[in-house]
Amino acid sequence: MNMTKEKDGLAFLPLGGTGEIGMNFNLYRLRQNGQESWLAVDCGIGFSGNDTPEADILVADPGYIEERAQNLCGLVVTHAHEDHLGAIAYLWPRLQCPIYTTPFAAAVLRRKLGEARLSNRVILHVVRPGSYFDVGPFDLQFIPVTHSVVEAQSLVLHSPFGKVVHTGDWKIDTNPLVGPLTDFEAFKELGQKGVLAMIGDSTNALKEGPSESESEVRKSLFELIGGLKGRVAVTCFASNVARIESIALAAQASGRQVMIVGRSLKNLEIAARECGYLADVPYFLTEQDAQDITDDNLLMIVTGSQGEPRSALSRIAADVHQSIAFGEGDTVIYSSRVIPGNEQAVMNVQDNLTRRGVRVITDRDAFVHTSGHATSEDIRYLYSLVKPQYSIPTHGEWRHMTAHAALAHEAGSEVVLLEDGDILNLAPGKVEVIDTAPTGRWAVDAGRLLPLSGDVLSARRRMLFNGMVLASFAVDDEGYVIGEPRISAPGLLDDQDPVTERIKDEFAQAIDEIPDELRQDDHAFHEAACTALRHALGRKLQKRPLVDVHLLRV
Repeated sequence: MNMTKEKDGLAFLPLGGTGEIGMNFNLYRLRQNGQESWLAVDCGIGFSGNDTPEADILVADPGYIEERAQNLCGLVVTHAHEDHLGAIAYLWPRLQCPIYTTPFAAAVLRRKLGEARLSNRVILHVVRPGSYFDVGPFDLQFIPVTHSVVEAQSLVLHSPFGKVVHTGDWKIDTNPLVGPLTDFEAFKELGQKGVLAMIGDSTNALKEGPSESESEVRKSLFELIGGLKGRVAVTCFASNVARIESIALAAQASGRQVMIVGRSLKNLEIAARECGYLADVPYFLTEQDAQDITDDNLLMIVTGSQGEPRSALSRIAADVHQSIAFGEGDTVIYSSRVIPGNEQAVMNVQDNLTRRGVRVITDRDAFVHTSGHATSEDIRYLYSLVKPQYSIPTHGEWRHMTAHAALAHEAGSEVVLLEDGDILNLAPGKVEVIDTAPTGRWAVDAGRLLPLSGDVLSARRRMLFNGMVLASFAVDDEGYVIGEPRISAPGLLDDQDPVTERIKDEFAQAIDEIPDELRQDDHAFHEAACTALRHALGRKLQKRPLVDVHLLRV
């Protein structure tokens, strides 16, 4: 399938977040009068799951738009969740474009850019919620929506080829406590004028009925926390300002002061207060401030709801936190959902807490969480207002997207299901996939970006499943072995195991048989020795571990 380069029109390309949870990274292409312009919408991270144990944080491969960065007019961030803005600090050096977002997301993003030493390089435009703005030739509009983070916005593209609604993350909540209601009047007005396509959140499309309100969670937390004794900790998504406020007010009502534990929560407090939120909540205590407060008068809000191995809650559960320990009579409340892929990590933390006598309360035990994403009833209502000609479900796995597609079809929209990398022609002409762009996932590794399919992570993956064996030996000037080789294979071989000695003997014999012409060339000698080691291991272990040889000439 080839695109006609000269043809004017509007196209959509998801590089991440379609057919998966997280890594939302979307592109729009506008061609007018022979000029090609690109707009990016969101740039988020994903979390490692069971299929990627070699990495913690994932980002979408930006290669396709990096090659076109000179035509990238800007990046619009719909809201301040990690799966929508968390990758900017890693990918911006490859994109080099201005960023447009609301005050709260800008406050969160500034801290991330500061940590990445990008503050003085990135042009950050703060856009008022609900306003109109231009990014290059793109005529854009923010529409406020309710979500589990303040100032979430849907984005409308007003193009010569038609209007496109990019919903971002949203829900219906008639009493969200913090932030505005979803502006259904604005959506209705768009629907009356005619909408070409709606590109929408699918995450909670499988859930029937209306969304539950954040105000009901607050009421439940007041009742639950008020009846607890001993140490109490609550873990939740750090970006949920309304939930943080609910926890703090519930603690205050039960005579407890609030301490926050974890860097992301401390950054959230700074950003929220900077933007005028949490005004009715006293400043949170630090760990040092809370030392003299009794257990029954303290509540901790702790990072680590997703079982992140270096988070505060994971370290507390493993009893390796420098200043906090939980035990018999204490309670930990999970005021959050488990992001798909994190189930085992969360379960491990909960098991460690339970083993120490801690009572663990989740959303299966009490009403301590509600989703920030639209249910099927919410989605039906939005379609009744917007009435898009076409529906493009995104932001979800295939089961979520197909459920969204069924709702859109029921509402009378024509549905197009995409995968990451599909280039969808929106106008003019038929709405269909006309080409594909290369996609992939990169891992964030100690500040570096590494392709999952690259040599480093491929080697790490192989070590995870098959182990690694390192052999070392010394040779004289002529290349003959001095002494005995040494073999190290943690997790595979025990020094006292007879198999280790047999492998060492077989390896030593194989080195002696390497032809003389290879012994004077260190590289050739190294490769021949690695081959010998693989053969010795394969016969004894029935595995193919990663191997390396250290050769020392003396």
